[in-house]
Amino acid sequence: MTGAAVQISQLSKRYTDFVAVDDVSLDVAPGEFVTLLGLSGSGKTTTLMAVAGFVELDAGRIAIDGRDIVDLPPEKRDLGVVFQNYALFPHLNVFENIAFPLRMRKWSEAAIAKAVGRVLEIVSLGSFASRKIAALSGGQQQRVALARALVFEPPVLLMDEPLGALDRSLRDQLQTEIKRIQRDLGVTVIYVTHDQEEALALSDRIAVMAEGKICQLATPDEIYERPASAFVAGFVGESNFIEVELRGQDGQVVRVSPKGMPDALYAATAAAPTTQGAALMAIRPEALQLDAAEVAGPGNALAGRVALREFMGATVRLTIDTALGPLTVRDGRVSEAARFRAGDTVRLSWNERDALLFPPR
Repeated sequence: MTGAAVQISQLSKRYTDFVAVDDVSLDVAPGEFVTLLGLSGSGKTTTLMAVAGFVELDAGRIAIDGRDIVDLPPEKRDLGVVFQNYALFPHLNVFENIAFPLRMRKWSEAAIAKAVGRVLEIVSLGSFASRKIAALSGGQQQRVALARALVFEPPVLLMDEPLGALDRSLRDQLQTEIKRIQRDLGVTVIYVTHDQEEALALSDRIAVMAEGKICQLATPDEIYERPASAFVAGFVGESNFIEVELRGQDGQVVRVSPKGMPDALYAATAAAPTTQGAALMAIRPEALQLDAAEVAGPGNALAGRVALREFMGATVRLTIDTALGPLTVRDGRVSEAARFRAGDTVRLSWNERDALLFPPR
């Protein structure tokens, strides 16, 4: 199985007065795993269904390895699709569910048996061929849906929130399996989800969508560490946002004062030149360091008091009351920060490279 390139050019779809997809363009390399990430109504599923052929476009072009497929019906596009509800046939057993697309293509019985047996092993269901769908767990049904989408060796696999109905532990397990299978087979994947952790774990690149547009397209590391906007910084992961006034710039280092506190001066990072005026400073909770000092001290430091401590297993989440408002700190459960309790006086500090500036909302 070899993955194919996908080219989406200036895609648009409107439903009466609602613009579902607004001039979206996206190139996916052969064998790449690209996730469309966004809230409900962001345009991610409409984009995926347009590629699958289930949505009629108002404008735009979709090509697979340079071949325009816009005018082809879904069954002629030769794409594998895994739906959110799996869309399995309850009256057929596992073998026949997986064999269905092969029978539609009029494969021989010998070829069907060989292909279904191979893909059952790939999804770790080798002994489940005769099992009824109703006798399967949710995770096993998801594997059957994946096997059915892969059995005819499509060059592109489309997945619409396939893990949405599963509990967290099973989702984590199947994320690993999906990524392993995709890497082993080399198939190109376009994946839709609203789950940020899922997108970060699975993807080679993520397209963050909102209001029918792509807000940022980048690797998971870039999306998280260098979000292109305050929206992306708040949607992918968690950020503390502080309204500031710009006081000057030296290279990428910008001096800022919190709104209403002109005598306080901190350093932040700007990817592009800025001007005097208002901005929004974003700092990830894990980028804030805590110690027991009762005064702020020089540099990027701020005094505060622990208002809330939440134990979350691997991490501890602290809410700190400060002169800038409540700030969130997150650290490992065996870290120094984890020893603080509600009511403790602390000092927060941060590196200027971890304080990013965005236009005001």
